[in-house]
Amino acid sequence: MKRLALAALAAVALAPAALAAGLEYRSLADVAVLYDAPSKQARQQYVIARQTPVEVVRTQAGWVKVREPGGMLAWVESSALSPQRSVIVTAEKARVLARPEDAAPLVFEAERRVLLEPLLNEQAPAGWARVKHRDGQSGYVRISQVWGL
Repeated sequence: MKRLALAALAAVALAPAALAAGLEYRSLADVAVLYDAPSKQARQQYVIARQTPVEVVRTQAGWVKVREPGGMLAWVESSALSPQRSVIVTAEKARVLARPEDAAPLVFEAERRVLLEPLLNEQAPAGWARVKHRDGQSGYVRISQVWGL
């Protein structure tokens, strides 16, 4: 009984460390098939578009279990993931601003499901991300308006 209590205590103590490690997001290199198990013989669940961001949940021998922007979990071959990242707009319209301030001038608006490139090497204040549209425009967006960071 003591061992079980110690194991539970250790799990509770380690939980904040796991949360602090953060989530891992990747994007798909090309159109990909998502499966219900880590095998090409598994049932195909659906096809997901190129550059869609996914959250990495687990890896296993050439396969990655991912959560897609809608929340569904599925398996994809690890070779389908790209080192280049993207985020997807989840708000009806995301306002991309010249500065990370609500009163800053509007650079552009991006509608729901538009993909943007996060400029991860550029610092942004908490609650904001610097992003770039494929047309070249860039600015700051509230992180509550996108998914994949």
